[in-house]
Amino acid sequence: MSIANIMVYGQKLPAVEESRPDATKIIAGDPLQRTWNYYESSDGKLYSGIWEAEPGTWRINYDEAEYCIILEGQSRLTDEHGAMLELKPGSAIFIPPGFKGTWEVVTRTRKHYVIYL
Repeated sequence: MSIANIMVYGQKLPAVEESRPDATKIIAGDPLQRTWNYYESSDGKLYSGIWEAEPGTWRINYDEAEYCIILEGQSRLTDEHGAMLELKPGSAIFIPPGFKGTWEVVTRTRKHYVIYL
């Protein structure tokens, strides 16, 4: 391995992937999502990149583990029991597999993420 194998975010922007949550999961808004996946492991279990979404609310059910840090915007993560977490720039969180609830993007939100399946 060499320094050439080190991923430097922002140096070279990968292709953007645009998507929306499944229509059956959307509660409010039109949460268009953009993902710039910088890294995927050879076994397809580890991903890392930048994600952003437009305002909206949708149901989430995590099969994966995710660490992320909010770079821009405001979001709310609410569990299935109604407990809520405000996310703003600088918020760093770990979401374990099995988490169920909603993700609400209040203002366009951008985050760095690391996901392990």
